Amino acid sequence: MNWAQQFDVFIWLDSNDYQQKYSSYDAILAVDVNKQITCDCKNAFSKLKTFQENIDDYIFGYLSYDLKNDLEDLSSNNLDGLGFPDLFFFQPKKLFLFKNDTLEILYIRDLENKIESDLEEIQSKKNLTIHSNNQNSFRIKQRISKKKYAKKLHAIQDHIHRGDIYEVNFCQEFYAENSIIHPLDVYQKLNRISTPPFATFLKIKDKYLLSASPERFVKKEGNKLISQPIKGTARRLSNKTEDRKLAEQLHKNPKERAENIMIVDLVRNDLSKSATNGSVKVEELCKVYSFKQVHQLISTVVSKVSLKTNPIDIIKSLFPMGSMTGAPKISAMEIIEEQEETKRGLYSGAVGYFSPNNDFDFNVVIRSVLHNKTNGYTSFIVGGAITSKSDIDNEYEECMIKAEAMKNALINTNI
Repeated sequence: MNWAQQFDVFIWLDSNDYQQKYSSYDAILAVDVNKQITCDCKNAFSKLKTFQENIDDYIFGYLSYDLKNDLEDLSSNNLDGLGFPDLFFFQPKKLFLFKNDTLEILYIRDLENKIESDLEEIQSKKNLTIHSNNQNSFRIKQRISKKKYAKKLHAIQDHIHRGDIYEVNFCQEFYAENSIIHPLDVYQKLNRISTPPFATFLKIKDKYLLSASPERFVKKEGNKLISQPIKGTARRLSNKTEDRKLAEQLHKNPKERAENIMIVDLVRNDLSKSATNGSVKVEELCKVYSFKQVHQLISTVVSKVSLKTNPIDIIKSLFPMGSMTGAPKISAMEIIEEQEETKRGLYSGAVGYFSPNNDFDFNVVIRSVLHNKTNGYTSFIVGGAITSKSDIDNEYEECMIKAEAMKNALINTNI
């Protein structure tokens, strides 16, 4: 990671040794650009499809939430302080794949003679001390007050009572202007706080994603698709007995289960668009997974696809993910645009990669800090699923719990 900082573009994907039966690698580092695609939402999936078909190699990057506007008659007019492009993918010059005790190194042909010297340079930076957060400069502000949050939730529940939607994922932003942060320092602290299975450090010149995501959007493994939506959250406790009780309560909580099951139904419907007949299955329903900060209800939905189906077409049929929109999806996205005050951008989009054999794996961009070094804007967004049974104080508290990890990674110098 110290060595990679010298490159204008690189991505680090880390499973944190999380025992995921669908994990292909423990970690991946892809650095430097051979070819890339950057674009706004207009015809984005078509452009990505052409790029991916012509590369015939690993490509890494992200799909922002606002690619919804390429799929439906929608728009994104809320405040954007970060300025990330809607879509970015690159073919790396240098690729490191970590699995168990094996490191596989893949360089583009012209650079294969650089492997030994790069490994020596990496070794020399092993004990390099990174910047301390006491040199950071920022003041975190909240975009929506609690009073305003309550008013917006009442408006969302009015939509639910009228039958416009059943559930919507409503989010709010925390931000800092004219901030100075040291991205690797913040990422490592955030990762230590959460140790999630889909952690990401992405640098694109002056723009950074520092993510501790626990959620997989979708993975393709041969002819199998795996989606693992998260809905349902409970705080972790230091007392083991009480902590187990909270996990059991979460598993039995009718409201949390209802949220999860609604999204599972949406994911089943989305997967059916590309699935072979009768292949959509729910492998796990509302299973409790425990992370350092929170317990989560996670379901696993799978399907089979024809190997002739284009991977970009599969992603397009599923995007954006149901866990970050709501049901029905289009109505939920319209209400999100109406009630939220910040353009989501990369938040609640997806980061990951396509492999040369048309497999792919993408996370959901949540529990993440985003930073624009040039204008000094730092942002993190948190949210939750709103249903007819949502209690405003409980929903607000859930947002505050989710915000703690990002706040601590930015502020706490003793983690």
